[in-house]
Amino acid sequence: MIPLSEEGIAFGKRFGIVVHTLFNMSEVSCPLVAEPNPAVVAACGKPRAGVEVRLVDEHDCEVAQGEVGELIIRTDTPWAMNHGYNKSSEATALAWRNGWFHTGDAFRVDKDGNYFFVDRFKDAIRRRGENISSFEVEIEVAAHPAIREAAAVSVPSEYGEDDVLVAVSLAEGQTLDPADLIGFLKPRMAHFMVPRYVRILPDLPKTPTNKIEKYLLRKDGVTPDTFDRDAADIVVKSEPVRQRR
Repeated sequence: MIPLSEEGIAFGKRFGIVVHTLFNMSEVSCPLVAEPNPAVVAACGKPRAGVEVRLVDEHDCEVAQGEVGELIIRTDTPWAMNHGYNKSSEATALAWRNGWFHTGDAFRVDKDGNYFFVDRFKDAIRRRGENISSFEVEIEVAAHPAIREAAAVSVPSEYGEDDVLVAVSLAEGQTLDPADLIGFLKPRMAHFMVPRYVRILPDLPKTPTNKIEKYLLRKDGVTPDTFDRDAADIVVKSEPVRQRR
């Protein structure tokens, strides 16, 4: 189950099945794997045998435990990962600089060595001086029973930096009032993470491998059919975040 949630852990216990979680991408070979029936919510696991990983800053210097850094990887077996991008020497050199493969993914690691995915660096959102994980926003939005899929992206703000736009598709037979979604999210996340804009689409744009094409949503930006909570005079203030169960 990816990501590993409290509900996923409870599901495994209820039905007596073995739950697994991991981190992977097409360029690498499952570098992070959890033990069967993991108990740490949202963790991706730990480096498997034969894999070495680091979390680094933009200069490839390791970040401190608990801080967010880019996951970089190398293996002790030749050809265990990709060796470059087809007809793209520049992208290959950038990804493989200093002898490590740079995933472009933001992670943090806890004191027990569990790794947690934070976001794709290119998808992270900066709003009023706050860094926002689009991944975390999407998890909470997708928890709404009317929503089938969600993608959070940045759009330029007239106040500087970005605002949060979430594009959603609905579950079969469902309808959604965007104002109700804002009300659903307010107690579930920090006030600065609550989306300003909500756009409802029949389906989210996808690649042939079924990944959401966020760049198209960013390119579209705030369309005429996009709900704006500021225009609707919905005020979101700082308040305690309710613990998920």
